[in-house]
Amino acid sequence: MSQERRQATRFVTSDPVTVEVIGQREQPIHAALAAVYERVVPAPDKIGQHITCQVRDLSTNGAFLTGEPLPLLSRVKFDLEIEGYGKAAVIAWTLWRRREACEIPRGGEPSVSLAAGFGVLFEAIPLRAREAIADLAATRGSV
Repeated sequence: MSQERRQATRFVTSDPVTVEVIGQREQPIHAALAAVYERVVPAPDKIGQHITCQVRDLSTNGAFLTGEPLPLLSRVKFDLEIEGYGKAAVIAWTLWRRREACEIPRGGEPSVSLAAGFGVLFEAIPLRAREAIADLAATRGSV
């Protein structure tokens, strides 16, 4: 039985990207709604900054990028080059991060090295780009 618990198959890649940390526009709402309305607010740290990263793995739902770990709930945008599709403009949210590189021992086998970075969930990516990612994941296998 597979240990994989992710809903979308992912595959390893090593594509460089430049990530821009973005915020979101303020949305005026009616006072009656404002009294009961809650919304996730992007982390304000680093808004406007550009960070060079490397896409380590990719799925139809998101990706893990190695590089400077961003604050949780950072909203980011970047262009992703997808084989069989081309360049896709992506907007995503940082949902988890690894603050530093680390080594995971594997009981007698060589340890696994994990780089610092962050995992993103795609907010917006073209449907055809998701389909191309799904095709690549199906042919390259899961990590």
